[in-house]
Amino acid sequence: MIHAGEHAASYYAATARDKQTYPALEGEVHAEVCVIGGGLTGVNTALELALRGHSVVLLEGRRIGWGASGRNGGQLIRGIGHDVSGFAKYVGEDGVRYLNQAGFDSVKLVAERIQQFNIDCDLRWGFCELANTPAQFTAMAEEQRELQSMGYGHPTRLVGAGQIHEVVASDCYAGGLIDMGSGHLHPLDLVTGEARAASNLGVKIFEQSPVLRITHGSSVTLHCANGRVRADKLVLGCNAHLEELEPRLTGKVLPAGSYVIVTEPLPEHVAAKLIPQNMALCDQKVGLDYYRLTADRRLLFGGACHYSGRDPADIGAYMRPKMLKVFPQLADVRIDYQWGGMIGITANRFPQVGRLAQHPNVYFAQGYSGHGLNVTHWTAKLLAEAISAGQSQGLDVFSAVPHLTFPGGKLMRSPLLAMGMLWYRIREAIG
Repeated sequence: MIHAGEHAASYYAATARDKQTYPALEGEVHAEVCVIGGGLTGVNTALELALRGHSVVLLEGRRIGWGASGRNGGQLIRGIGHDVSGFAKYVGEDGVRYLNQAGFDSVKLVAERIQQFNIDCDLRWGFCELANTPAQFTAMAEEQRELQSMGYGHPTRLVGAGQIHEVVASDCYAGGLIDMGSGHLHPLDLVTGEARAASNLGVKIFEQSPVLRITHGSSVTLHCANGRVRADKLVLGCNAHLEELEPRLTGKVLPAGSYVIVTEPLPEHVAAKLIPQNMALCDQKVGLDYYRLTADRRLLFGGACHYSGRDPADIGAYMRPKMLKVFPQLADVRIDYQWGGMIGITANRFPQVGRLAQHPNVYFAQGYSGHGLNVTHWTAKLLAEAISAGQSQGLDVFSAVPHLTFPGGKLMRSPLLAMGMLWYRIREAIG
């Protein structure tokens, strides 16, 4: 039986290259900055700060990469999230241009991090955005034109319904947009590799050390079961697992369940026919499907975002029909791994980054809404800039976008959003 503080029984945990563990906090430790959360946000903020010469302590309640950072679909896709043009009234046209460029540069930053610290995480370039309807495919042509007008520096190509089998062996799609500047990787290997790099640079990392409470003031004290940390500044990087540690932020992010299954290894000829160019793929449905091949030729298939707060009793039984709808030819293939996890969803699908108005020495980043693999790296860079230099123009742009608190309080916000998403699924089905 897996201890509650250990990684989920995922394909990633089973194949992780770096088994490094870190001690639990004991006694009192001092640092310039304390970071709470051992996912991509926290680890990269700590790493960026260490590169700038700061003393940093990182506290993780379970294991590095325990949450979504270490169990997501592994899709490294350009963009901050949904279309950011609607935020022009808050950030201006220059701000929109900045956000679009940040969506490109954040992917580049991940690639640079992998190269800089020699992280072996199965990085593979190539992504295809799949159209479920002809109307969606038409919209992709406009998307490609916009990418070209923004100076996107990677090849893109439209693939119509007649050529879609060049990309994926499925009859579900009306076409797709190939992007060679996005791709896929092993996310747990990425975050553990970055944690090792941070540790080598002097970051003190403590696992199995959940923060029980925070004492605010001119300095901040983090209280754990067997120790405490005193720091000048604090970064909250807990995302969907913040819970009640900071109530002013908790209600602005909804934890939503996402689920993944992984097949047995496929014969080489089957894998080559299934996804001929070994790309990451994702469709456009409300409850989207995303999938790719792993380095050992398994199909990793995920999606089915749940807002109800209740996980399926049997994830494999729940996800397998979705996989077979896309790939009926896999009816006899065994499922070797199945797991779920929580991602942080915001009302406007835009990440929340900034500092607490009530406590200006407390910074935060959360709510990536499914785009965390690259955007976490960018927000970590902005947080480190602001902490180190006292300001960050990029952080100011992100902070200018307002965020709603989900209605209904702790008990009702998930059911209310689940009802709203059901309406969108019904409209999609009849549209």
